[in-house]
Amino acid sequence: MFSGKDKSSNTHYDTLISSKTEIVGDVRFSGGLHVDGVIKGNLLAEAGSGAVVRISDQARVEGEIHAPNIIINGPVVGDIHSGEYIELAKHARISGDVYYNTMEMVLGASVNGQLHHKTDQADAVGQKSAVAKSDKVDKVD
Repeated sequence: MFSGKDKSSNTHYDTLISSKTEIVGDVRFSGGLHVDGVIKGNLLAEAGSGAVVRISDQARVEGEIHAPNIIINGPVVGDIHSGEYIELAKHARISGDVYYNTMEMVLGASVNGQLHHKTDQADAVGQKSAVAKSDKVDKVD
């Protein structure tokens, strides 16, 4: 679905939010979460849990995302906090700041916000982390 080097190809998704589903409110999860529908609320996973959230090109998220591993290929309006790894795929459209340790951003993805590189393995659900670098990015195509 994404690049040939998709980091989550071996990931088991415990939960699927289908394209015919809209959730209003926060979603707390562990394991793998695949989103094809609409979420108007925050996506929250415990830091260090190895949880993975994948936002497909059919999905839309209006809220913050806090998870160790995040793969985005659709629109997200809100800040994103990745404790370990984030991939912004071709159709990713981010309106908000991105906090990351390791990031892969492919041609076509866009971020309307700031990129903040974390210097430590800070908690992805709200603990403050040291910010080593802050870059303003309006659009990357």
